[in-house]
Amino acid sequence: MAAASSASATLKSVSPSAKLPSTYPASPSLLKLQPLHNPFVPRNLRISTASSGPAAAKRPLTVRSQSSSAPKVQELYVYEINERDRGSPAYLRLSQKPVNSLGDLVPFSNKLYTGDLQKRVGITAGICILIAHEEEKKGDRYEAIYSFYFGDYGQISVQGAYLTYQETHLAVTGGSGIFAGVSGYVKLQQLIFPFKLFYTFYLSGIPDLPAELCVTPVPPSPAVEPSPAAKACAPGSTLPNFTN
Repeated sequence: MAAASSASATLKSVSPSAKLPSTYPASPSLLKLQPLHNPFVPRNLRISTASSGPAAAKRPLTVRSQSSSAPKVQELYVYEINERDRGSPAYLRLSQKPVNSLGDLVPFSNKLYTGDLQKRVGITAGICILIAHEEEKKGDRYEAIYSFYFGDYGQISVQGAYLTYQETHLAVTGGSGIFAGVSGYVKLQQLIFPFKLFYTFYLSGIPDLPAELCVTPVPPSPAVEPSPAAKACAPGSTLPNFTN
């Protein structure tokens, strides 16, 4: 009982204005939450907090992409004619077999004319490597590597299969002059093997072709012939500095 009275007296002696120390600091500045900095994230990185609700769904989405427009393709028509005055073609029978066989080589060079047969363009020059003799198709399959020379305008190189019995396509592998940077392919139509061929080039990656190359072609047939002026290389009937 005496102990209880003593404790009560002690409690009464404490000033009513006294405050117990707070568990947390009373300073307002210390109560503010400080943002944490991740050393692996740049300080200037901003994270979007845009709403993903219905309002955001109505916002149109814009996607930018590179232009998908197709490159311009230009058509060029030429006739290749063997006039039997160049010693072409030369047949090198490396296989030493009586029939055309793998490995036989055929170097050649023929004259080129514009598609309307009114101007001498230049020449072709190249080589064909025999890959297979197709007896049932009455012809041969070659791998052809050659160039078309257009005088001062430059040249176009092609490579691919050359089939003596049907229409074929060869890849355009490059060019020079106005044809520098060219790409595309050429369609080869056999008119009279190996004397008359008609080519349609599909070219892209180059400036517009000069007007004298952009002609309406004579429809291909075995009977086509260059004009007498073009055949004689008369003034005005050739490309500038054509290769002869």
